[in-house]
Order: sequence, then C-alpha cells, then structure tokens
Amino acid sequence: MISLLNNHPAFLGLLVQSPLLCNGFISSKPLSLPTSELRNPKSATLFASSIQKDSITTLLALDSDVDEDEILETVDRAPCFDGICESTPVDGDVAAILSDTNAYDQDNIQDEASSGESHAGEAMLRLGTMTGPTVWSEFGRLSQEYDVANLGQGFPDWLPPDFAVEALVSATIDSTKQSPHQYTRTAGHPNLVKQLARRYSKHMHRTIDPMNEVSVTVGASQALYLSLQTLVKPGDEVILFEPFFDLYQNQIKLAGGTPVYVPLTFVPYSEDNEEVTGGEWILEPEKLEQAISPKTRAIILNSPHNPTGKVFNVSEMQHIADSVIAAGPQCVVISDEVYKYIVHSSPPQDELLGVGNSCPGHVHFASLPGMWDRTITVSSAGKTFSATGWQVGWCIGPSNLISPIHQLVRSYCVS
Repeated sequence: MISLLNNHPAFLGLLVQSPLLCNGFISSKPLSLPTSELRNPKSATLFASSIQKDSITTLLALDSDVDEDEILETVDRAPCFDGICESTPVDGDVAAILSDTNAYDQDNIQDEASSGESHAGEAMLRLGTMTGPTVWSEFGRLSQEYDVANLGQGFPDWLPPDFAVEALVSATIDSTKQSPHQYTRTAGHPNLVKQLARRYSKHMHRTIDPMNEVSVTVGASQALYLSLQTLVKPGDEVILFEPFFDLYQNQIKLAGGTPVYVPLTFVPYSEDNEEVTGGEWILEPEKLEQAISPKTRAIILNSPHNPTGKVFNVSEMQHIADSVIAAGPQCVVISDEVYKYIVHSSPPQDELLGVGNSCPGHVHFASLPGMWDRTITVSSAGKTFSATGWQVGWCIGPSNLISPIHQLVRSYCVS
C-alpha cells in the first residue's frame, strides 16, 4: 500500500503541496536535528511533536492571557458543527446550540421569503436551504458524547507510516536553496507529478504526461470540485449512485448542475433468516439506463465505495462505460478512487484481477477500453498514508479534461 511514493525525493514533492504542517503552528525557534537521527523514525516523530510544543510556547509568549492547558487540551475533532465551528462544544449542550442556530436560519429564510428579496450569493442560492445538521456534524457530536467509533467521516484511525513522518520532518528542516518552503508550480510540484505519472502509467497501461495529464489539488475534495466546475453548466445532469458521499450533491449544485440519483440495490446473503446479517450492494443496469439522457454531463463513480464499502466489479463498470457512450460525446466519468489501497478482497468474479495488479482487487475505470478519453481519475494520499490532514490530492486524465483544471487551479493561492 505504501509503495505509491516509494522514495523520499518524491515524497518531498508531495509535502510541498501540503498547506498544513505541524498542526498549523509555525515555530520561531531555530530547528535542528542531526542527519543521522532522521533515519530513526522514533526520533523523527518525537521531533515533529517538539515542533508543535515549541510553537505553543511561542504563542504563549505572545499572549500572556492564553492558558497553556487550554491550548494543549483543544483538539481538532473534525468536523465542525453546523454554524458552530469550534473544536470543543460550547458548554456541553450541542443539540440545543444546533437547534438555536437552525431556528435563526429559519427566521432569516422566512423574512427573505416575505419580502421577496434575497441577499444570498449565487452559490448559496444554488445550494438551497440547509438548516439541519449534516451527517458529519451529527456523527461528530455523537462521537464526542459517547465512546464510539465515528463512521461519519472517512479517515483512517492509524498513524502514517514511519517513512512518511520522517520525510515530513526532513522537509521542514531543509535549509538548502532547493528547500520546499516557497511557491511551486500551481498544478503540482514537478517531483510529485512525475512520480504520479510514472505510477499511473502502470495502472492505466499507457504513458501519462506529468505536465499535461496530472494536476495536484488540495485534497481529493478540491479535485472533485474543480472537475465539476470545469465540466458542468446550468441544465446539465450528473449521475450519483445512491447512497453516496454527501459532498458530491452540493458540489454538483454549486456548479449549476442537477443531481440524478441511481439507487444501488442491497441483496442479503441469505433471505432464509429473519435477521439480515450481511449482504452486498449491486448496480442494476436498467436503473442506470433509465437515468441516462442527452443532458447527462457526468457520472460520479466511487469505487471502493463510501459509505457501503462496495467494490464495483468489472461487469458493473462495463455497464457504466456502455452508458457513457449511450449518453453521447459530452458524457464523462469522474472516478473517485481514494480508497483503492484499502480493498480487503476482490469481488468473487474478479479474483484473477489481483494477479500482477499494482492495486489488488481494484479496477481503474479509465483503464477500460475506450474510457481513458472519457475519465477524470481522482485520488489522494490521505487515505493511503493515513494523513488526511495533509490535504494532498490529484486528478489524472487526458489533457483536454485536465487543461481546464490547470487553468482554474491558478485562481487559488495554494501551490
């Protein structure tokens, strides 16, 4: 799994893309660690921790009113509550706070409706009225209230591998002329896009141009956002397989598109028992065929799938490919593959795919016949390396689909 970026110079390129180092703290204290110690993962990890501790000390020196215990105990328990973006709930009763916030939103909506005037921007009008808690905030609240596993957000619960932490520390203390502390190419650091192109050339069985067919983004979420922004215009439709990662729906609306839902079907392993103990989700081709139309601009495919864990098999992917062709030349697939290295077993009918495959059990949709030119592949380092906070994502595809993303990514102050 960790062979995606298998040498430190390549990983250094990845680190340059990260807008977050050492939990957002920047230390003013000179940093030093003997080079020999960088080869010791434990020392590297302790050193990274010391950077954050020194940074807190620096903050305390700047503001005598700040309590050290308060800073040390404030943990970022992502995600924030709707309308209450704080790491720690205010005075305990989060449900009441959310209720008050929702009531406030409802009052504003009613006032605007009665006056016939709305001062909301276009993006908010496209999103529509959202007054209830999202699944992220609701699960976040419950996970803090009870000692349970939070399944509301997709991030691993294990530490990044030692070599990744070591590379991070090495990058932060690099003081050479080539140190990775300044702006870099907006579409991706040369080291990183070259390594991604090399890796995906093996996945896709074709030579990928690192400068024209790869774009690095702020996590996979921005890759999805930019893909939709460059593809969709008002009146376009985007297919979503239901259930789906809730971010997709609003990103489609922000682009002016209309989500069209194709439900996956749950099939129990056994229908003999009164209690369902397991089963699988399947795509019924006829449901997808009914949803496809000349208005279909894109299909979002998420495999391995969030939230069900489903791995789409080759037959199902081929049905999707056939639907793309049937919809017309305007239709493309956005293939979200952030979980591709977390596949525990292949679909039974695809067991042979694991032989010689760099991602056993996973099929890259763009590798199907005729689909490279119709696919934007989205992924990230967050799930693979258990480093979701580093926010390093990318998209891979033909130059005619990636070039507009390159143009749009220049509008962001992130490099």
